[in-house]
This record gives sequence, C-alpha cells and structure tokens, in this order.
Amino acid sequence: MVLPRALPRPTALTGPARWVWETNYIRKLVVLDLLVGVVGALAALQFRVGPGTEFSNQVIMVLVFPMVWVLSIALGRAYESRFLFAGNDEYRAVFRGAIGLIAVVAMGAYIINTQFARRYVIIAVPVVLILTIVARYLMRQRLHMSWGRGQRLRRVILIGHGAAVVQLTRQLRRERFHGLGVVGACLPANSPMHREKARDGAPPIYGTFDDVAAAVRYARADTVLVLSCPELDGPTLRRMAWQLENDKIDLIVASTLVDVAGDRTTIRPVDGLPLLHVEHPKLRGMRRVIKDMFDRVGALLGLILISPLLLTIAALVKFGPGGGPAFFRQVRVGRDGQQFNIFKFRTMHTDAEARLAEIMNLNEHDGALFKMRNDPRITPVGRWLRRFSLDELPQLFNVLLGHMSLVGPRPPLPAEVAKYPADMRRRLVVKPGMTGLWQVSGRSDLSWEESIRLDLRYVENWSLTMDLVILARTITAVARVSGAY
Repeated sequence: MVLPRALPRPTALTGPARWVWETNYIRKLVVLDLLVGVVGALAALQFRVGPGTEFSNQVIMVLVFPMVWVLSIALGRAYESRFLFAGNDEYRAVFRGAIGLIAVVAMGAYIINTQFARRYVIIAVPVVLILTIVARYLMRQRLHMSWGRGQRLRRVILIGHGAAVVQLTRQLRRERFHGLGVVGACLPANSPMHREKARDGAPPIYGTFDDVAAAVRYARADTVLVLSCPELDGPTLRRMAWQLENDKIDLIVASTLVDVAGDRTTIRPVDGLPLLHVEHPKLRGMRRVIKDMFDRVGALLGLILISPLLLTIAALVKFGPGGGPAFFRQVRVGRDGQQFNIFKFRTMHTDAEARLAEIMNLNEHDGALFKMRNDPRITPVGRWLRRFSLDELPQLFNVLLGHMSLVGPRPPLPAEVAKYPADMRRRLVVKPGMTGLWQVSGRSDLSWEESIRLDLRYVENWSLTMDLVILARTITAVARVSGAY
C-alpha cells in the first residue's frame, strides 16, 4: 500500500529508537542486579552466617550468588520489556524470582543436608530483594523524567474514529509518564477529518485503516494502538497483526473499559475467543477494616510526630498578620453523603467568605470550585502554608475521628455534591482523603473533569499498595509545589 504524496511531515520525537534504548535499559538492569547481588552476598557473610567457612568458599559465594540471583529473577520474567517501565508487574516478577530462589535453595539444602546455604540465603535474599526493587524504582523514575521531557517515547500510530483519536492524543501529550508519543493516526475512510483542516490537538492523518502498514513505515512508528472501533473486527485485527509482524511493530488494542486496573481484569479464552472478565471493586468487608485501621494508626503516629510543628503553625496563624483563630472549619461531604466538619489551618482573612462575591467573576477553575492563583483574601502566612500543603495537616484529626482517610477522593463541598450527575456520586462510596490521585497529578492545575476522573479511578481500583504509592508520591508533589494555591 502506497500513501498519497501530500502528507504532513512525521512528528519529531527526540532520543534513540525504542529497541535501542530498551535494549540498553535492560542491559543496565542486568548490571545493576549483579551489583546488588554482590552487596547481598557480602551482607550475608558480614553477619557470619558460616563462621567456619573457608575464605575460598566465601569468595565463591560472592561470585556465584549474583549470577544465581540474576538467573532466578530472569526466570521470574523480570527482564521482559512488557513488564518493565510502568505498573507493578516488574516488582512482582522480582518477588517471584526471590521466592523461587528461596524454595530451590531450601530443597537443595535439605537434600544434601547442609545448613550453610540455608542460613546464607535467609539473609542474602531479603537484602537483594529490597535493594533490587529500590534500584529498579530509581531507574524507572529516571526513565519517566526523560519521558516527561519528550525523550525515549514510543512512536505511536493511533487507529480509530476521529473524536476518540483526538481525545486520546491530548491525554497522552498531557501525561507523559506512560512513554507513548503519538506521531500520527489512521481513520475510517468516511471520516470527515480526511477533508477538514487539522483540528487543534489532532495528530497528522496518514490515511485509512488500509494504510496502517504504510503509515507505520512513513512515520517510523514502532507501536500501533487500536481504539474501540466497530469496523475493526477480529479477522481485520488479525490481518493487521500479520502486516506488522515482520517489522516487529507492537500492536496494542485498547479496551472500552475506562480506568479499570489490571488486577481486576482476567483474560479467559473460550473456544479461541479471549473474554475479558472484570471483577467488581472490593469496597467492603475486611479490606475496609484494614484500611480504617491503617488510616487511624497512621494518623495517630503522624499527630504524635508532628505535634511541635502543629503548635508552631497554630501560633504563627493566630498571632500573624490579621490575627484571628488558628483553625478553620468547613462542612464537607464524606462517605455515603454524610456531612462533617473538616479541620484546616486558617489561610485567609476572617472576612474571606463575605468577600467571595466580590471576586467570584475571577474564578480560574472550570468546575464548581472557586480557585484563584493570587486570591487577595489569603494571608501572607496562609500563602506559605498552602504552598507546601501544611494547612491540611489538621485533617489528621478528621482521619483519627473516622471522617476521612489518609488517601481517598478530594473532600467535596455540599454545593459541589448538589451539582453531581449520577456517575460522580460514585466517589462518595469511600471516605475522602487528605491526599489522593488528584493531589499527586496536578492539584489545582487539574480541570474539573480530570479531577473527578482521577477520583473515580481511585474508587474503582483501591488497594493498600495503591495507598502506599500515593503517599510516597505526595511527598514529591508537595516538594514540587506545582498546582498549590
């Protein structure tokens, strides 16, 4: 298939080709894992797991164990590119490799009746497991930083209808942590976008569904992403995959499901037909009890540790410019629509509510919230508190009282909830949180629609691991101070 001559120039993305940087990335992972294996081997010897062991045997263990460690996690599929770069599958693969190594050594030690290998591995494996996960996390963060600069992105051709292509293109350009860079699209033959002037945010159009293989070669793409489209049935996708096979182009088929985590989906083939089974989110029972315990214990420990800071901030607010009470209380809506008083350090002058009508026309937010970067009602101390989100620390009392969680959707005002359509009320089935996906994804810089979407994603895919990740990312988000006003 030959493309028409009058085509837009391919989008320029910086950095080497995908297979080049992916290969280098995996090689660095192997070297890193070997070094971590050496550290774990030395740590095991340091703790005198074998006091009678000869020096030659110690040297052998230091040389052999790193290679055994790399082999074990390789068998756990920790070097497959489809598990790397994003998501938790990479860490699960490392964990599987560690468990497998412990099992093999335990069986071998039992067969040959030796205690040395058993004691050695009991210390060495936990050490290398923790260090490997930390090292791979740091490697991934470095890669994500380069993605944020538009480097090392996959060159993606989108296949689907015009509106869906434009929407996904805008989203992928706004969020670079996924590593996908859209360089073009192929649309149905009857799409009006073939004849229209290029839309704002739309990628270059390289033809119809029959031109995919030629478009990939023209745009030097390495990935084809197929959106939900009735024209692309099973046989058509199969033929497309055959065309892309020789050039080793990745084919990704997007599901029509929105914001559903991989843990809730399972592919079950039935008579050659891959059926996607979707589990319901587990929002009740023991999982909720565990989350409540985690929240309250974490809030209590947090209050004990930062009590001097809380007292200092309270004094600054009370005796600072403008005076007035140190704390601000406001009615918010919690789980199942129950209202409660949220606690915050006061960041505005005491007459802030009365002055709101005067500046309502200066609202910089597109939803029911009022947000303004240079709100004149904010005190000098309050502006500093908001910059680092310190004004929200008293919400630990709300968590301790059971009104809120450490992590959850943003706590809405009753006026916001009154305007919710039916879908948005879904976010009220869990407690609101001090932080959440909205906090670590842009804070006040997010649009109303995007913040709601992130809240719903959290509700549908909650897990304790997710909470821990969000808490860790919150520290970075607060340090960046972007979107805080």
